Amino acid sequence: MNVAVCADVGSTYTKVAVVDLDDARLVGAAAAATTVGTDVLHGLDAAVAAATAGLGARDPAWYVCSSAGGGLRLAVVGYEQLVTAQAGRRVGLSAGANVVHVAAGRLGAAELSALRAARPDVVLLVGGTDGGDAEVLTHNATRLARARWRVPVVLAGNVDVRAELAAGLAAAGVPVTVADNVLPRIGVLAPASARSAIREVFLRHVIGGKRLSRGARFGRLVRAATPDAVLTGVEVLADRLGGDLAVVDVGGATTDVYSVLTPDERATGPGREVAGSLWRARTVEGDLGMRWSAPGVVRAAVEERLLADGEQEQLTAAAAVRAAEPGFLPADAAQQALEWRIAQLAATVALRRHARGGAAGERGGRDLRDVRLVVGSGGVLRHAPAGQAVQVLTAVLADHAGGWPLPRAARPVVDVEYVLAAGGLLAAEHPQVAGELLSGHLGVG
Repeated sequence: MNVAVCADVGSTYTKVAVVDLDDARLVGAAAAATTVGTDVLHGLDAAVAAATAGLGARDPAWYVCSSAGGGLRLAVVGYEQLVTAQAGRRVGLSAGANVVHVAAGRLGAAELSALRAARPDVVLLVGGTDGGDAEVLTHNATRLARARWRVPVVLAGNVDVRAELAAGLAAAGVPVTVADNVLPRIGVLAPASARSAIREVFLRHVIGGKRLSRGARFGRLVRAATPDAVLTGVEVLADRLGGDLAVVDVGGATTDVYSVLTPDERATGPGREVAGSLWRARTVEGDLGMRWSAPGVVRAAVEERLLADGEQEQLTAAAAVRAAEPGFLPADAAQQALEWRIAQLAATVALRRHARGGAAGERGGRDLRDVRLVVGSGGVLRHAPAGQAVQVLTAVLADHAGGWPLPRAARPVVDVEYVLAAGGLLAAEHPQVAGELLSGHLGVG
């Protein structure tokens, strides 16, 4: 059997999907606890052994993504908060990063200290449109060079000074990778080159630096940060759908929302954003999750006026238990009902923020009115009875008080087999298989 092993090494669990490359079907799946405390290969090898048992596959190709050890922590340093810094942040999110710090303007002593305190794995250094102002970008690159900065830098700013600044950083011992300008012209956001460069730096510097495994094998296996692989899968699925779609991934620590929209007159018209529009995008809500961030879900739900009378006290207690015990499992029907309610609230708030553009300094929202498919992901939805998981998504799609225009005709589905990450991992080498796998398991055309 000609199969591929697709694995996501998460912070808590390692999930494996085995795909038959000849007919694009899922032939095996398994999960195991991620063994961060010892060596992540222990959990990965155990999950792969369980998923491939009895298949008779010899030497299958492995495709691995990872968010273990905190995933990819990225800081953005830009020219101006509402333009290049914002553009850089959007590009970082699309590359699968957890954007832990955004700075704008000239880096001084205080700004440099704040940047160090954020403990980024990578710095995305941007600024100036091509042929425009280069003063701030030059200052910031020079400041990092003089500070003996050792965290890898992706330089994706004004083309006029990029080569000179890269040479200066390299001469000072700063690991630097050059990419095309993320904002070559006002209103034009170009993420592809920087996204590729961030992925390269993640694989070359970050995976090994997290000491997740004792040898070099894990570093050789990993091909992408998990959110980067998932966004690629979402892009493939959107291409198969031929229309707009959204994905809500409810995790233990964060809730991620991905959306792929069809470019329209907003891309070039007078109403376009100066920081550009990213038609294939991801947002991360770090205060919304099922375990570590469960108290944040309740706080956000109160602020959004989503709770019914008498709900707050009960949900606050339930969230506190989940935050204190990340391995918590509902013991009875009452606890399970609270689990689904927290999931519904997390998904609702995350989608509101994604659509309204109200989180983490975002200016413009996402017009989701033409979304035809809403995919739910995350363990709480994958492991729920099918009807209950779809009910969570249906409630989100009926959020008429959210202050954003709802999708007019969206169908909810759940990524039960966890194929979005698998499809994203396979997309580069097996695009036809990736498309058929995703469309087949998620009911697209």
